[in-house]
Amino acid sequence: MNKHGSKVVWSLNKKLLGLLLLVMLVFLAGCGSPAPEDGAKVMELKLAHFFPSTHPVETELIQPWARAVEEATNGQVKITSYPGETLLKADQVYDGVVSGVADIGMSCFSYTRGRFPVMEAFELPGVVYNNSKVASNVAWEGIKQINPVEIQDTKMMMALTTGPGDLFTTVPVRSLEDIQGLAIRATGLSAETLKKLGANPVAMPQSDAYESLSKGVVKGNLSPVEVLQGWKHAEVTKYLTRTPFLYNTLFFVTMNLDKWNSLSPENQEAIEAVNEKYFKEVAMGLWDRQNEAALQWAVEEQGVHEIKLTGEETERWMKLVQPIQDEYVANLEAKGLDGRQVMDTVLNLADKYNQEYQ
Repeated sequence: MNKHGSKVVWSLNKKLLGLLLLVMLVFLAGCGSPAPEDGAKVMELKLAHFFPSTHPVETELIQPWARAVEEATNGQVKITSYPGETLLKADQVYDGVVSGVADIGMSCFSYTRGRFPVMEAFELPGVVYNNSKVASNVAWEGIKQINPVEIQDTKMMMALTTGPGDLFTTVPVRSLEDIQGLAIRATGLSAETLKKLGANPVAMPQSDAYESLSKGVVKGNLSPVEVLQGWKHAEVTKYLTRTPFLYNTLFFVTMNLDKWNSLSPENQEAIEAVNEKYFKEVAMGLWDRQNEAALQWAVEEQGVHEIKLTGEETERWMKLVQPIQDEYVANLEAKGLDGRQVMDTVLNLADKYNQEYQ
């Protein structure tokens, strides 16, 4: 072959190689995020929450859910998560979603006490929840039944809970006498519960509790067991008093209403289906899985001492916190709301789901 022929062959090979690389790039791109349909506008949404980037809320719920939403909408809705309060502080998330600072947010209703009076019903002491599956189903179904005005300025994606929580302290708590005047981190109605018991509740988000415990600003935390591992509180507390009748924290995942309304009906329907799937398969039992693993880790590897109240001692505590339900109903009715209906909805749903999830 002459020199001219060699140049022609080399030129053709280069073109073929370039074409092959282009095909490979297209193929690889197709293996990633779904491409939106021709001419379809992509909506990019920011999601704010306060959990660490390594927490199961981010790795097992938020990230997989966001990918599922993108896939279900054929790439037309893309969600970027901002964990660890990098976009909004925990107590600013809901209002940040309303104002559009974030498009979607996850946080606790109890971080803004008084802002969500109806939602407080799901956190009342004296309501028995076997686990987080029960408590989450009670909350999500109850919210749909009651449809409270206080959350209609956003589009609720799902609600989930910790389920029953316990008391972690730097000193042992075996009786009411041990808790008198003790500074304990708590939020929402949990703070009122601790007051009834004689403790000194200190309001702060979970993200501030580790440092406060390590410095002695507070001597305990009323929370689900998972924080012993997920938030490393086993490093700064050495006693776990089982108090499942005191605690349940309700979380929301909600979306800016204008952004939601701007979606096509097809994409709204697709997202609703993803929401229900992830609620049932991930969210409602998320804290049960964390609590079980954290308890074993804290006791066996960190030397946390588990304390169980006697039956007589439990009755003393329950007697003090039970009136909070009656006070709650009266407070709602003073606001012109049907407090008795709200309370009965919670109690009836708790009975229903406690039978389903033992």
